[in-house]
Amino acid sequence: MSGQDRVRWDTVYQQRNGRYPVADPLLFEFTLPLALYPDNDIERRALDLACGVGQNGLWLASQGYIVDLMDISRTALLRARSEIETRRLHNVNVLQVDLDTVHLARSNYDLICVFRYLRRELFPQLLTSVRPGGRIIYETFNTRYLEQVPAFNPAFLLEPGELESYFLGWEILYSDEEHEISQFVAQKPHH
Repeated sequence: MSGQDRVRWDTVYQQRNGRYPVADPLLFEFTLPLALYPDNDIERRALDLACGVGQNGLWLASQGYIVDLMDISRTALLRARSEIETRRLHNVNVLQVDLDTVHLARSNYDLICVFRYLRRELFPQLLTSVRPGGRIIYETFNTRYLEQVPAFNPAFLLEPGELESYFLGWEILYSDEEHEISQFVAQKPHH
């Protein structure tokens, strides 16, 4: 992304100033509670990538994860920071990042969630930054979305079966591509 992208997304988030959104239900169903991890003494980390105002990451923080919120929009992240203060959360890192140039650390996260964002070049980093036994929860638009919004750029839409193709060797916990939004949850093997 460029400075132009940052300005565009800042403008989008300046126009969305209604109630703070709730976390995505897919998280509620597929986030592993901290008590279910085999070794409870390790701090568990999560990443909310392209987080927008951070509602998904803040929910993960409320569950006890140490959360990194990453987005290019300063406006969105300021709204997230305000909500963090309101909720008195102390386990959230707010990071303004250009996702075109981000470098994710290897084996750093137990959970990565990505909602309404697609940058195919990031998949190798996503795969390596999840710890063994960790999960990725991914949800974004697919090519069926063109039936509703024909002018949408198809480069930002998933093809049928595309998500599964990135996660060969992972345990697929959930996959739904029946509608215009693909939902996908996979767990990295322990070895």
